[in-house]
Amino acid sequence: MKTIQHFVDGKTFSGNSNRTGKVYNPATGDQSAEVKLASTKDVNDAVANAKKSFEEWSNKPPLQRARIMFKFKELIEKYSDELTKIIVAEHGKVYEDAKGSLKRGLEVVEYACGIPQLLKGEFTENVGANVDSWSMRQPLGVCAGITPFNFPAMVPMWMFPMAIACGNSFILKPSEKDPSCSIRLAELLKDAGLPDGVFNVVNGDKESVDAIINNKDIQAVSFVGSTPIAKYIYENCAKNEKRVQALGGAKNHCVVMPDCDLDQAVNGLMGAAYGSAGERCMAQSVAVAVGGVGDKLVELLSKKVEALKVGPGMDKESEMGPLVTKEHLEKVKGYVDIGVKEGAKLIVDGRNFKIQGYEKGFYIGGCLFDYVTKDMRIYKEEIFGPVLSVVRAKNFDEALELVNNHEFGNGVSIFTRDGDTGRTFYNKAKIGMVGINIPIPVPMAFHSFGGWKRSLFGDQHMHGPEGVRFYTKLKTITSRWPSGLRSDPEFVMPTMK
Repeated sequence: MKTIQHFVDGKTFSGNSNRTGKVYNPATGDQSAEVKLASTKDVNDAVANAKKSFEEWSNKPPLQRARIMFKFKELIEKYSDELTKIIVAEHGKVYEDAKGSLKRGLEVVEYACGIPQLLKGEFTENVGANVDSWSMRQPLGVCAGITPFNFPAMVPMWMFPMAIACGNSFILKPSEKDPSCSIRLAELLKDAGLPDGVFNVVNGDKESVDAIINNKDIQAVSFVGSTPIAKYIYENCAKNEKRVQALGGAKNHCVVMPDCDLDQAVNGLMGAAYGSAGERCMAQSVAVAVGGVGDKLVELLSKKVEALKVGPGMDKESEMGPLVTKEHLEKVKGYVDIGVKEGAKLIVDGRNFKIQGYEKGFYIGGCLFDYVTKDMRIYKEEIFGPVLSVVRAKNFDEALELVNNHEFGNGVSIFTRDGDTGRTFYNKAKIGMVGINIPIPVPMAFHSFGGWKRSLFGDQHMHGPEGVRFYTKLKTITSRWPSGLRSDPEFVMPTMK
């Protein structure tokens, strides 16, 4: 059985823990590897290496750091097919979806290549008589990222390229369900010329997470995952005086107005609800049918959901792959059971889906509910699977109220032909990312990703300009050079004259 190790100080690191976790191929249901689970000592050793590398790395000119990012970009492009296949093998998503997620991570690397420009400060001459003032951004030290299973390349690449380009060293704790991609990225960073110890990967579970939270040498923690864990990390990092951005759960709504291009809305919903088997924090899991559009919307959706081509990720015909683990499959099926018991109308039932030759795989077909209400658990809770709930709303105001009253505020979309409706919606929606006739409004790398309400704990969003601010500290200098004249001491608040 293949054993996946850690990557610390530029080389494979086995650590001192004998604990391991199982890694599966979701398409077949077979175990493909075991992964070492780090102990607290293993994490602390990795942090010590990262701290040692920080001083020299942070003193490198930003242009030199950018050149390593440029080389890293070239290597990702060169090995794109290999990285994509690693994602498919351990996560299960279809090849083109995995390739697309890798590209979205690569876009952040491209943004990080411009770090010399992004780190430029501000300068004001003569804020007072012969006094100048300027600001600069400096790196924090050792930073850490704790990432989920659903995007084993993209989400880590939303974090570490920005942190490293800003001059920090980094500890990545990827999901133990699909850790191989992170190890390969670490190897490529080394090949790109990154000094040993600047980027480290420690695989693990809660013990590793707690070790990151409690290690005093880690200055900042980035997290993406469920809301309960995001809140746990946010609260405990704050107690340990760390900077933190913790992205939590989502229940993204798609408001379908009667005047919209209905075919466009249906196609958008299909990709947003069932792409990546619904295992996305930006998945559209609630369709809000406004006015009389509901019956036609459900009719069109049901035909397409029934026709979904579900299969192994490497099959070019597959539109949706399996779920990541057997446990997660049972959890998603359990939510469908709950929806039926709660009284929602199950239009398409994918619970008994099977593929010949892949009977042990973690497959479920697309599921579609109608007449879901705001009091049902399948409406309130994040399912993280290919389950779409249709909620009926009498008018625009009722639809907007549903969006704004939900505890999560990650992403939302509206499909409409009316400009005033679209403008009012994005102005009034209490959500971090809004799409107008766009089903998955994920910002590009030069903007920033993050939600509102219980979808984000912390003040700053991820990557883009917010990423630069998160991974640096602001320092302001006020300077006057002596002219040879001495002045008397002043015992009042200094003001500029």
